[in-house]
Amino acid sequence: MITKIFPFLLWFKGYNGGYFKADALAGITVALVLIPQSMAYAQLAGLPAYYGLYAAFLPPMVAALFGSSRQLGTGPVAVVSLMSAASLEPLATAGSAEFIAYSIVLALIVGIFQFSLGVLRLGLVVNFLSHPVINGFTNAAAIIIASSQFSKFFGVYVDKAAHHYETMMRVGQAVMDFTHWPTLIFGISAVTIMVVLKKINPKIPNVLVAVFLTTVVSYFIGFNKDANVPVSALQFPELAEMVDTFNHATNEITSLGAERATLGNELDEQKKNRTGHGISMEEVQLQSQINILTIKMDEAKHHAHEVRYELRHLKFEAVEDGGDYTFYSKNNLPQGLATDGGIWRIKVKNSPLNPENLLVMGGGAIVGRIPEGLPTFTVPELTVKSFFKLLPTAIIISLLGFMEAIAIAKAMAAKTGQKIDPNQELIGQGLGNILGSITSSYATSGSFSRSAVNLQAGAVSGISSVITSIVVIITLLFLTPLLYHLPQAVLAAVIMMAVIGLVNTSGFVHSWKAQWYDGAISIITFLVTLAYAPHLDKGIMVGVALSMGVFLYKSMRPVVASLSMYEDKVLKSSEHYRLKGCQHVAVVRFDGALFFANASYLDEQVAKFRDQRPDLRYVLLDASGINDMDASGEEALAMLVERVRSAGLGFAISSVKGSVMAVMERTHLLDKIGMEHFYPTTVEAVKDIVHIIHHQTDLPEGGCKNCPLTQYLPKAE
Repeated sequence: MITKIFPFLLWFKGYNGGYFKADALAGITVALVLIPQSMAYAQLAGLPAYYGLYAAFLPPMVAALFGSSRQLGTGPVAVVSLMSAASLEPLATAGSAEFIAYSIVLALIVGIFQFSLGVLRLGLVVNFLSHPVINGFTNAAAIIIASSQFSKFFGVYVDKAAHHYETMMRVGQAVMDFTHWPTLIFGISAVTIMVVLKKINPKIPNVLVAVFLTTVVSYFIGFNKDANVPVSALQFPELAEMVDTFNHATNEITSLGAERATLGNELDEQKKNRTGHGISMEEVQLQSQINILTIKMDEAKHHAHEVRYELRHLKFEAVEDGGDYTFYSKNNLPQGLATDGGIWRIKVKNSPLNPENLLVMGGGAIVGRIPEGLPTFTVPELTVKSFFKLLPTAIIISLLGFMEAIAIAKAMAAKTGQKIDPNQELIGQGLGNILGSITSSYATSGSFSRSAVNLQAGAVSGISSVITSIVVIITLLFLTPLLYHLPQAVLAAVIMMAVIGLVNTSGFVHSWKAQWYDGAISIITFLVTLAYAPHLDKGIMVGVALSMGVFLYKSMRPVVASLSMYEDKVLKSSEHYRLKGCQHVAVVRFDGALFFANASYLDEQVAKFRDQRPDLRYVLLDASGINDMDASGEEALAMLVERVRSAGLGFAISSVKGSVMAVMERTHLLDKIGMEHFYPTTVEAVKDIVHIIHHQTDLPEGGCKNCPLTQYLPKAE
């Protein structure tokens, strides 16, 4: 019982110094991969890079302590990061304080859901996500994640559109207009370093080496070159007016949003205090006002987007004079002035610009300052409203994250011989997210790449994950200044390299070969996920709906086979093996549970067999494939027996399973059929029934010679 509550106590059984040395080395190795990856994934989640370190601080340790896998590496992962960002962007602006708060609350809800499933032993709920659905989703997600980094890779800035493919079109237009070549070189160099080192020796921490080398080079060449100047320093007549227009639009968005939020709270109060059964006039008026404000906000956002687009596409050349810069429009530089040779652009985000302090970029983007020290320990503010608002997304993230984690854990367990408990793993992942949210972590899950590194490095127990967390703590306390000059393009390269492993085109082929409809479901999930990105939940929901639809259709239309004797003396499907059947005896096998959804189908198929055989005299039901039967199924079977016998035909049943027989006994169907018409095996029933039927005097010449049902069986005495 104690080890059920504290499973990590099992680690220390037979543990020794040699094991600790292996765990310590593995933990440090994983931390060297985790630190840069976590920062990259945090930005993928729409958060400042250092929130990735917060997510890499407590969750790996807690998930290992209370999970069942000893090598599973938990922390920020690409798919969960992307889903977290996609689900929260409609609620708040990425990177804003409100967005960060939502991300932390989402992690808490994910943890609560996972922990609840684990405690209630409901880990099997993950089976609703079939392999074809996961394959289609992960392939699409890999493409979306990799392509989402193109803007950082090329050093361009665009606004996100309603759909991912529209955003990529904007990125393409921005790249054609301007590419920051030093940024692109850093990105390509990072990819090259990681690929080459991985080929030389997979054990080399290639991600860390790429980060270290590019950060050092970035520092010494002055890759980041920013200047804060007043609007008057930029020699562009229309600029001041453009800045005023942009600020007016962004301020209007903020004020309209605040007004809409106030009206939304009033509407919630009206609904809560509703006394009658209908909608009140006040509610209708409030909803109308909210809709009008939403339309105005959309117009203001579109206007701000247009002005921001124009500001971002302005290019300047800089002339330095005693440390002060004067900027001239590209190709409009007065004669006789020498520039620094670079192209400068205005940095424009979603917030208003300060005309007296514009940020102008002459170099590439870097990570910048990372707050030193551990995050504050604060319980996220979880309200009933936010809980139900985020619950649908939390459920999908929980199931997807757990699917990834348990798949990795089982794959490693196959090599180590461990026993994996899915419910215990849910508890570990859930507690990791719950306690992680207290330290400002966003949603986390098991990582395939870091788990593989952990296993290859020789990790023996979860102590390696504890060591990983300790290294992250040391980094937060003392080493964050070293990451200041890390180029953003390198983090983009880290993400792109990490998600390459998610692409698995052979999964589509494999699914199609298994069942064409599985392949179709996988392809449709893939296409819908791509089409509706960043709303990735659409692809998952369509895939699950299609899988459930196929399951229900197959349950409603199970295989009902007419059997005949094969040359190996086994009764097999006449249609599948192209066997000739007996014209007087129909042996029918029903493959599936007999329940309300398919109860009438058995009767339809038996009627079809009767129509095909005018000389039919006996129906034998092979019940070996019927695992369960409900009231509707029992009633349908009783009616089938009655109809067959009222038509002057015989009826018998064979190979009945105990659970089905118990239903027949309780409903007295057993008495109606007659115990003498029950046979323990189908072969025995065939021998007996054929002998009876073929010796009836009304059959031509006493029956059919060489009956297909008995031609390979020994002749009866």
